[in-house]
Amino acid sequence: MKRRVFLKATSAAAGALAFPAIALGQQYKTEYKMSTVVPPVFAWGKGGEIFANLVRERTGGRINIKQYPGASLVQGDQTREFSAMRQGVIDVLCGAPINWYSTVREIAVFTLPFITPDHKSLDAVLASREIMDEYFGLVRKAGAEPIAVGETGFRQISNSKRPIAKPDDLKGLKIRVVGSPMYGEIMSGMGANPTFMSWADAQPALASGAVDGQENPLEVFMVAKIHTLGQKFVTKWNYSNDILLFAIAGSVWQSWSAQDQGIVRQAAQDAAREQIGMVRKYFAEDVEKVRALGVEVNVPTPAEMSAWQAANRGVYAKWKAQVNPGLISKIEQVVAQSRKG
Repeated sequence: MKRRVFLKATSAAAGALAFPAIALGQQYKTEYKMSTVVPPVFAWGKGGEIFANLVRERTGGRINIKQYPGASLVQGDQTREFSAMRQGVIDVLCGAPINWYSTVREIAVFTLPFITPDHKSLDAVLASREIMDEYFGLVRKAGAEPIAVGETGFRQISNSKRPIAKPDDLKGLKIRVVGSPMYGEIMSGMGANPTFMSWADAQPALASGAVDGQENPLEVFMVAKIHTLGQKFVTKWNYSNDILLFAIAGSVWQSWSAQDQGIVRQAAQDAAREQIGMVRKYFAEDVEKVRALGVEVNVPTPAEMSAWQAANRGVYAKWKAQVNPGLISKIEQVVAQSRKG
């Protein structure tokens, strides 16, 4: 697969250039703390668990990565993960860059509305050496060593009030979104009332009716049993799909030998490949499985998708300019080329 070739090709050279060699005999920590927003019952959390287990196994226990799900190292506030890594609270990240927008906005390039409308275009982007070299450089500049890329999954919208078939159907609905102002503007631009809250707070808010809906991959909808929280209507509109970034705090990366760096990088890439497989399997089966829960699922026609995309052009243009216009333009070119084939 092109993505795998790219990641292997960039690993050794990029890592070596980013950080100096360590002194011989430097001591490793007894535990390296890894933050994930969700536990291993979700593909995201499972990817982190697989990674930690592979590292422990392949290093003979020299590197012991312990997973802390629920963003518990930052009291459930996933927006603080990257800053906590910089402060030494977190050693390993396995997360979605959109959550870290307030800290490192320039790496939130994959989440603009409909920027990668399908898996073919996403795979083409992640297989682009030019794009990923530049992206990984931004992550390193921010203070972390990127070692692999997985997938969080296309985000869909659900609510308790009515079917959503067109942008106007969102008017007046209170929708929980993650802590990205861009996601908030996507919702408000179509007449919804976005409510920012952590996932820990979202579930009781949905159950009580304090919010009407939420947006997440349907894998989350199924595993978290969101249908039991009054969510009766789903629209599979594929409006955003963030990567799952595996990264190591820069100071921690420097403390490992070159051999262990290679082992850890390969373990992350193996875990990411398996994690992507889980996400794609859920995606292929999600409509049928969600409908089996008694939930009404709307799959937009091409004409309806065009209406959704048109409704978000203004938000897209604004956030492209604010996030990273140069890199986003390169992503757009690769996506356009992928859709010609």
